[in-house]
Amino acid sequence: MTQPPAQPHKAHILIVEDDKGRREILLRKSKYSLGRSQQSDIRIHSPFVSRHHATMIRQFDDQGYTYYEILDGDGHNNVSANGILVNGRKVNNQQLKNGDKVVFGPQISIIYQHCQRDIFPSLPPDDPFDITLIDPAMMLTDWED
Repeated sequence: MTQPPAQPHKAHILIVEDDKGRREILLRKSKYSLGRSQQSDIRIHSPFVSRHHATMIRQFDDQGYTYYEILDGDGHNNVSANGILVNGRKVNNQQLKNGDKVVFGPQISIIYQHCQRDIFPSLPPDDPFDITLIDPAMMLTDWED
């Protein structure tokens, strides 16, 4: 009996570091607004951050895998006051890769993590070959001599 191949499980995580500390956010939606505004999907607490500082949009590559792209501003040509730096370089938009650091201002940043692990399918519970045989002779304990 052959098992189907392992399926990759992917998670997109954003680590936010701002005036309130450090927190992790699991990204599931197709679009996020980032900024100081209470209406932002991901609120960043700092006076150096614009109300609508950046936008993250989920995209698909040629193989159908997902990634996030970050855009400076609200995604409608309204850019932030201070801009964004991705890995030390000022950009208007950037495809994010695992480990990328986006800086919004002094001591205000996000780190994008794209984690992947394999999920192995389990055998169905009614599999007649799914049994465990234990030989009692193999079960030695410390108190037996």
